[in-house]
Amino acid sequence: MVKVASYNIRKAIGTDRRRAPERIIDVLNELDADVIALQEADRRFGPRHAVLPDRLLETHSDYRAVPIPTRAESMGWHGNALLVRRDHLDEAAGDVVHLPCLEPRGAITASLDVRGQRLRIVGMHLDLSGLWRRRQAAALVSQVEHRHEHDPAIGTILMGDLNEWSSGRGCLSDFGRHFEIAPCGRSFHARRPVASLDRIMWRGELTLADCGVHMTPLARRASDHLPIWAEFTLPV
Repeated sequence: MVKVASYNIRKAIGTDRRRAPERIIDVLNELDADVIALQEADRRFGPRHAVLPDRLLETHSDYRAVPIPTRAESMGWHGNALLVRRDHLDEAAGDVVHLPCLEPRGAITASLDVRGQRLRIVGMHLDLSGLWRRRQAAALVSQVEHRHEHDPAIGTILMGDLNEWSSGRGCLSDFGRHFEIAPCGRSFHARRPVASLDRIMWRGELTLADCGVHMTPLARRASDHLPIWAEFTLPV
């Protein structure tokens, strides 16, 4: 079994308008997932410093960011980061995925060794524009297929903030032709969830065992998005 999660942390600014990285880390610990995709994990302007400093993660959690070729001050790529438990970090190889975009957007990918089996994870944050979201979905599907052709894996999991308000339309319909979509539930707004903006999708030799929205009092305050999660069984 492997548990994954996705969380738009809004640069660690909560619904009370306070920036509190320690609170985000407490939510990550509540999630207790093996892999977590973060969005808005870096400051937007200037050198784009990480909002969750390495020392905080190292001191207060079992997670470390998958290293990717990016700015030294940043945690990820255009705010996207992948966290894995420290005991998996040596087996994690990360890379960036360039997407067509109107505003700065991107995705990151990592291949993990899970009990001797290769699992590919993609974290993403798509555009506010529906047209650009569909272009980005097409680019991601193409990248996944290309990477699988050259580096096969037992499965691929895509997760992140799709910014797609419609159900079964737009970029969701594009992804749905190639991936299964986990019915996690509504994750935005954290105080009163009305939309399923955050999604987890998969393909390959994985079986969805359970999924949901992490809706605790702390998560309702830590960001304007609630984390979502999914558990998968792996082939024997």
